[in-house]
Amino acid sequence: MKLKTKFWLKSLIVILLISSFTLVGCEVDQATNTANKEQTPTPTQTNTPIPTQTQTMQNNSLARLEGKATVQMTVNGSPITIEVDGENAPITAGNFVDLVQRKVYDGLPFHRVVRSPQPFVAQGGDPQGKDPNFTGMLGTGGFIDPETNEQRYIPLEIKLKGEDEPTYGQALGQQGRNAVDVVLPHSRGALAMARSQMPNSASSQFYFALSQLDFLDGDYAVFGYVTEGMEVVDQIQQGDRITTAIVTKGLENLKK
Repeated sequence: MKLKTKFWLKSLIVILLISSFTLVGCEVDQATNTANKEQTPTPTQTNTPIPTQTQTMQNNSLARLEGKATVQMTVNGSPITIEVDGENAPITAGNFVDLVQRKVYDGLPFHRVVRSPQPFVAQGGDPQGKDPNFTGMLGTGGFIDPETNEQRYIPLEIKLKGEDEPTYGQALGQQGRNAVDVVLPHSRGALAMARSQMPNSASSQFYFALSQLDFLDGDYAVFGYVTEGMEVVDQIQQGDRITTAIVTKGLENLKK
């Protein structure tokens, strides 16, 4: 009976976190979970367009990172150093480095920071947040490619241990229900792409994992890790802005 109760409580926490995790409905659900009170996750709604197969699966037309790169992100006057892994997540890493090089992230806020009921994520990267007069819901936007005037989407990219190439467009972990052995796990300090419930809906929004989040492995694409400045990440508050993000090493590995 104790094992069943423990499993039920763990499942409830996972549901609470996952239901509020996607890039839609960005307002922070500071949900708390106690043994004496259940809380129903707040339903969310999105105006994010559904990406078409053409927009997401023409992988050859997307930026790729063939190797590794280093990005330095400055928040609240302090640097965060990130190693971006194009060896194991070439499209996801290439997309991020390309956006950094375009200065898309400069000035954008962290619109969602969740630390309760346990440390979860610090999420940013919605280009709508650059406008200080924006009054809509942050968390619904993505990068508009100036060459197409359309939002750029990338496919979900997950590489399993023992596989030569990543799997694209398929959620493998089913939010903790399937045990998957991924090359790039959600350890504390992981950098990954936020998305809606559609696997191929990631664009520009990313998040830092504030703790080990194994139950997200296989469902959300990790593409790098904080190597220095995790204490800066731990201090990020909702509304804090990225001052600058620059590629300090490995830009020659970016292929467009």
